[in-house]
Amino acid sequence: MVDRIDAAVEKHSVRVSADEVVLDGDLNLPRGAIGIVLFAHGSGSGRHSSRNRYVAHLLNERKLATLLIDLLTMEEERADRDTGSYRFNIALLADRLVGATDWLTEYKDTRTLGIGYFGASTGGGAALVASVSRADKIRAVVSRGGRPDLAGPLLPQVSAPTLLIVGGNDGPVIEMNRYAFLRLQSVKEMKIVPGAGHLFEEPGTLEEVARLAAEWFRRYLAAA
Repeated sequence: MVDRIDAAVEKHSVRVSADEVVLDGDLNLPRGAIGIVLFAHGSGSGRHSSRNRYVAHLLNERKLATLLIDLLTMEEERADRDTGSYRFNIALLADRLVGATDWLTEYKDTRTLGIGYFGASTGGGAALVASVSRADKIRAVVSRGGRPDLAGPLLPQVSAPTLLIVGGNDGPVIEMNRYAFLRLQSVKEMKIVPGAGHLFEEPGTLEEVARLAAEWFRRYLAAA
């Protein structure tokens, strides 16, 4: 089954110009894609994150294209591992997402597809900030164990339908998401996955995240 699915997905290694740097990415294009999801990785993570690659694979099964990129350069990643100086730089991460969004709107195989963001950890806040900058292009946002609160004063300006997914055992992050949820003025939902921790490592919990995200993106990206 996996082989047949993989055969129906075109896979490309791409280099994306964004915010005056060039970022490495993995672009997956299922045959007959109805939209594309750009992943915003969280603290200390990149395009090789096993969790996000798993979610991306399940989105590909549902006819959703995906772009996983490293939001930091190799030098920045090394500095971040030592100092943590980049992972909470929401403005920088959002600028990189905006650049990648513009790239998608110009690339021949993706320019006609509606775009959504899937943010994890601090990437959730960056995705919401970037969605405000490209409100005419971003059709949906999903945050998984994210920090949407880091979008701060921009939360009421978010217009994209937004789904916040949080683990039931991730107490502090639940409260941060409730804070953000109350300030969002767009179409919005908050889903708490029972028994899940911050990283959704418990059996079946990450699959539930992918199911919820796929339903959300198919609803709003297909309409675009």
